[in-house]
Amino acid sequence: MSPAAAKSPSPQPGRFVTLEGGEGTGKTTQARMLVRRLEATGRKVEPTREPGGTPLGRRLEELLKGGSGRIVPGRRSELLLYLADRAQHVEKVIAPALQRGWVVVCDRFIDSSEVYQGRARGLGVEMVRRFNRWACGEIWPDITILLDLDPEQGLKRARERQDSLGLGLDRLEREDLAFHQAVRQGFLDQARKDPERIKVVDAARPPEEVAEHIWSLVREIL
Repeated sequence: MSPAAAKSPSPQPGRFVTLEGGEGTGKTTQARMLVRRLEATGRKVEPTREPGGTPLGRRLEELLKGGSGRIVPGRRSELLLYLADRAQHVEKVIAPALQRGWVVVCDRFIDSSEVYQGRARGLGVEMVRRFNRWACGEIWPDITILLDLDPEQGLKRARERQDSLGLGLDRLEREDLAFHQAVRQGFLDQARKDPERIKVVDAARPPEEVAEHIWSLVREIL
């Protein structure tokens, strides 16, 4: 079994759900809808995200998103910043919540690094997987929802969202279309190599239909 297909179920009593996908695929919206649905069943839920799920992570997020535009990390530096965010996130937020028996719903996690840095940036997915294993220890998603959408449509959504907030696109959103096409293909390659964990969902459908599909998948691991 290749590193990209390897899976180590979390030893903790909780359940760990991650949402992945390119820019503008609706991850944040769907994460919120899933959290509300889980809470309606009486489950304790820890909603979180990467980067920025801890105080340290929020400082790293400022560097990674390129808000000031003055600091642009190189490929390896970018990966290491994401890994620092993830290691802190797992130790301080994700692992404790799983140990309490909660459901953790995370907007982006390991697959984003393996796709953006490992595949689209060309650092190598197997190398990034080894770093992810080191940063996460025994913590690994029980299920990953991959929201799939044509990059042009996703970037259009991202621009409309940022315009509505009076904000510009972040550093990754400003990458060219070829980069975002490579990201989409990278996520689909991840799903093909690990179909038991990664479930592809068509993000072009109305949000309510997407949410129903996600719920039908997540319900199976509960």
